[in-house]
Parts: sequence; C-alpha cells; structure tokens
Amino acid sequence: SNKDGGGGGVFSVGKSKAKIFDKDGPIQVTFKDVAGLSEAKTEIEEIVEFLKNPQRYTDLGGKIPKGALLVGPPGTGKTLLAKAVAGEANVPFFSMSGSDFVEMFVGVGASRVRDLFRQAKEKAPCIVFIDEIDAVGRARGRNPNMGANDERENTLNQLLTEMDGFGSNSGVIILAATNRADILDKALMRAGRFDRQIYVDLPDLNDRVAIFNVHLRKIKTDDSLDVELLARQTPGFSGADIANVCNEAALIAARHNKHCVQKQDFNDAVDRIIGGLEKRSKITTDEEKHAIAIHEAGHATISWHLRYASPLIKVTIVPRGKALGAAWYLPEERQITPSEALLDEMCSTLGGRAAEELFLGRISTGAANDLERVTKLAYAMVAYYGMSDKLPNLCYYDSSGQDYGFSKPYSEERAKNIDAEVSRIINEQYERAKEILRQHASGHAELANVLITREVIYTEDVEHIFGKRPWVSRTDEIFASRQIAEGDKAEPEDVKHDEPAAVEPDKQPDADNADQASDSGENDNKPLPPTMPPVPKK
Repeated sequence: SNKDGGGGGVFSVGKSKAKIFDKDGPIQVTFKDVAGLSEAKTEIEEIVEFLKNPQRYTDLGGKIPKGALLVGPPGTGKTLLAKAVAGEANVPFFSMSGSDFVEMFVGVGASRVRDLFRQAKEKAPCIVFIDEIDAVGRARGRNPNMGANDERENTLNQLLTEMDGFGSNSGVIILAATNRADILDKALMRAGRFDRQIYVDLPDLNDRVAIFNVHLRKIKTDDSLDVELLARQTPGFSGADIANVCNEAALIAARHNKHCVQKQDFNDAVDRIIGGLEKRSKITTDEEKHAIAIHEAGHATISWHLRYASPLIKVTIVPRGKALGAAWYLPEERQITPSEALLDEMCSTLGGRAAEELFLGRISTGAANDLERVTKLAYAMVAYYGMSDKLPNLCYYDSSGQDYGFSKPYSEERAKNIDAEVSRIINEQYERAKEILRQHASGHAELANVLITREVIYTEDVEHIFGKRPWVSRTDEIFASRQIAEGDKAEPEDVKHDEPAAVEPDKQPDADNADQASDSGENDNKPLPPTMPPVPKK
C-alpha cells in the first residue's frame, strides 16, 4: 500500500485516508511556534511526555490516557497544537479529518476506522489526530434516518469500539479537535475514550501580545509600533484573526510603497477587518452627513458619561462596509458582568437614535443595527440572566443544546410578561439616554460639528470637550497591577466582553464593540453582541 493508505481502484475505498507523518517528516512546527495557550500547552506537552517516557507514569500504577479532545472557538489554534505535537513527539503521526470517513458507499466509514486503527497499532506508539470530529461524532438518535441504515452512526459505533472496546490498543493516543463539543455523542466524551478535554480559549490580553510577537517575526516593522496597544484594541480576536491583522498591515504598507510596516498600517488593518473597506465613493448628501454625525456623536456623548460603558477610541462618519458611521471602543476585560454594565451598554447603544429624535426632531433607519443589538441584549437580560423585576431569577436557556423544540418552556401569559419587561427595560434606557443628551446638549453639538468638518474624532477630542472621564478603565487597573506583580500570575484574565461570549461557535464575539449605524436598516457585517450565556465548562 502507498503512503496514504490503500492502492488505487474501487477495492481501496474502505482503506483509511490518513496521512502519515513519520519522524523525519515535513512538519517543522514545534511548541515554540504556539504562543499563549499556556494551560492547553501544558496538558498537550504532557501527552508528548507519555509517549517519550511512559515508564515514569506506569511505574506508579497510572495508565496512559487514550485520548484528548481539543475544544474551542474557530481560529484559536487547535490544529496548530496538534501539529506541534507531531513536530515534538518523534513518533508516527496520523492526521485526518472527520469527514474523511464518510463516503457515498454504505459501511465504508466503519471500514476506514478499522483500517486506520490497524495501521496505527502496527506503528504504535503513535498519535492519531482527527480534525473536526463532529462530522462523525454527532450525538446518535437525535435525527433518526427514517429507519434507514445511518452511515454516520455506524462509523461512530466503530470508532467507539476501537477507542475503548474489547480489543484495546495500547500506545495509540487519539487527539481530536472540534468547536462543537456540545453536539458530540456522550459515549465519545466519556473517560477512557477522550480522557481529557483541553479547552483552547480565545486569547486574553497577554496571550494576544505573545501571538502578535510570533506573527511579527517575519514582518519588517519600525519603532512606532506598540504591540501592547494593538493587543488591547483587538479583544475577542482569535489567533487566526491576529495573523490576518499582521498580514493585512503588511499588504497595506506595501500598497503605499513603504519600506517597513508602521503603527498606522496596523490600525488601518484592524479597522478594515472589523468594519470592512472604507467606501468614500458612497454618495451622501450634506443633510445625511449631518444626521450621521448627530447619531455618532450621540453614542460618543453617552458612553463618555456612563461608568460601565467602554472607553471610546475613535468615531468616524466615513462609510465602511455597509455601515454609514462607526465608533470604536476599548471593551473592558471582564469575567462577569453586573446588570448596570448591561444597562449602560444598552443606553449608549440607543444614544444614536435618541440624539436624532432630540436634535433633528425625526428618526431614521440608520439605527436598525443598534436596535437589533439592544433588543437581543434586553431579551437576554430577561429570559437568560433573570435580571428583570417582574420575573427575577429565571433562565429559559438550555445549555445542553437540546432546545425545547417546538414548545416554549413557558405559558402564553409568561410570554406576554417577558415581552412587556423587554419593552420596559428598553424604554427606560431610551429615556435615560435622552436625559443625558439634554444635560450635555452643547457638548454634543460641538462634537457633531467637529465630526462633520474632520470626519473622524479621537479620544483626545472628546476629552477636550467633556473633560477627562472620572473612571479608570478596569483593564488599565489590571494591567498596572500586572506590571507590578510581573512573574506571579495570580489569576489569568480571559478576554470576555461586556457580555459573555456566544454559545454558537460560528459567531465571533463582538469583535470590537464597534458601534455602527447601518444604512437603510440593513445589517452591517459586524457580528451582533452575543446574547447566549456561556457554556458551563464540564
């Protein structure tokens, strides 16, 4: 058989498609190339240690784990970790994707699993890596195939048997990666099959600095670059996003015929990735421009005067992507969010529409995206976080992922109450927004005028009009105390936004809390603020 398993012809269809990387193979990734992820890296390094030096563990009566499952959002480096294991372990490494088992012929998946493990046993000790395992590992019986022979279930059953069945295989360690751990079959997740779940989270502040440094190795930069500030401006970015930022910045610098990549290029790259391309060609009349400036100044004014709203970096009325204007904020690094923070967030999001009504006397479709975010946030507060007065301490969110199907878990009466509470919360914040704008009307007008003439304003300009903010950013406090106590990490700060991250793995957390007024009610391409509570870690 050839290196990729199986010869040609129709009879090789049941052979495994795993690529085998031997000791002197092409993979040159080592743990040095993996920045951040300190906890995940420690656990993965231990797996390599099992293979290199099993005696140390078995002498004490321990068993070597059968498998580890890497779980985390897309782009956080799960496959990269597996590559590093292959590079470090010095044992044969089989790599394949979950969908490689699935074929149009019945029974092929199971046959390929058998073949894969047969090859692996011959080469033991070795590592088998299955990427995107949810393709075959989805929970059984959730959507029965109308009594037919479900190919995927057969494949999964064979996988379960091979991983920890009667004929157990010593020395074969299974690594698998997925971003949908919630839909995997319970039998696959039990100890003895995947003994460990390794969480690969979105990088926190310090991790982002480290990841930037890895990707900046190959890029010619000058002294103007402040990596720490860059890391702070990219909360919720995954490792893949950061790689993308560095690459975009290099392309932007090359486009302007520069000899090295400067700070401005990185800022432009972040803006471009978050908000889309600048569209200066989009035709806006002076009247529209005035309305957009009033709207954006409304957001800026209110977020400046609310304690929990994120500090503002810049506001622009240059169209970007589908958005007509945008504001960039530096979200706080937060683990849990008090209800005041959610209300402040809501109030400043409504600031655009409130400013239009107060100072223009009419409202427009420009606030469509704001309203969508506010409605989702208010609904989350009532139905998920139990934060409303009438319905305290109730959560209608099902973290097991087996939603309530067609029936709502509450009565019609309760549904009316939820709707009423959502409306009440939003109306209260809208009135509060108008009240703040009335108090600071002159400052707001000044901001709007600067926006119209300059098209963009920064933190300094807002400080110049309203004075310094009385509150210090939590992130700054954390950073300051970290600098003092460098070396002993008391508690690792995860990057969480003012709202916990979304459960759906395909949704990125609100990448920058950039607040964007979208045109004619269309959504801009910015993700909405997450509304789901985080999945509890098992």
